[in-house]
Parts: sequence; C-alpha cells; structure tokens
Amino acid sequence: MNAPFADVCAVLADYFEGLYRSDTRLLRRAFHPRAIYACATDAALLRLDMDEYFGIVDRRASPASRGDARADRILSIDFIGPVTALARVECEILPKRFSDVLTLIRVDGRWQIIAKVFHYELEAT
Repeated sequence: MNAPFADVCAVLADYFEGLYRSDTRLLRRAFHPRAIYACATDAALLRLDMDEYFGIVDRRASPASRGDARADRILSIDFIGPVTALARVECEILPKRFSDVLTLIRVDGRWQIIAKVFHYELEAT
C-alpha cells in the first residue's frame, strides 16, 4: 500500500471510529477545522461548520453505546493530485444509512477532510 493511500485510510478509520463512538476528539483529528458539512436529502440545503456538527455528535447517543453493529466501508479513494483526494464511503447511524463523499486535502503535513457531502436513507421499519 503506498503512503498517501495508507494515510487517507488512517483518516477514514478515525472518521468511522469517531462516528461509531460519537467521539469528537477523533473527528476533530479527521476533519480540517474549517471543513464544511452539507446535505440536501430533505430538499433544503443543510450546511454546518465543524463546531455546529460536533455539537450534534456530542449530543447524540453513539451507535456503540446502543450496541449497534458497525456498518462502514470505503467504496473508493481517488487521488486528484498530490494533495487532494476524494473518498466515497458508507456508514450507519441508525435509523439512517449514509452515503458520503469526502474531499480530503493534505495540509500542515497531514491528510484532513475538508468537505463532507452526503445523502442518507432511513432504514425500513
């Protein structure tokens, strides 16, 4: 595995673990402080900065605390150049199943997520 690919995978591992445990310490390591969070699944644009997003994560019960099984995976990682990558991933925070497009940049000597754009579907009941 080449170094940039392994480094991006390590960021995604922090991202998945942070979501599963609702651990904003891990998520702060994965995201650039000025990253954006965006979704239009509900027909209106939802756009948050990291402080707003981390506040939501801090207030919710983690999938780990509920005993939910982990359901996350990397679908693809594409390098746009030496300091830009695009990752397509999936994960669950029930009752939602997420499809994320994560844009990563290499700044300050490390890879970080600079944008999270996603769609979700509700689990069938």
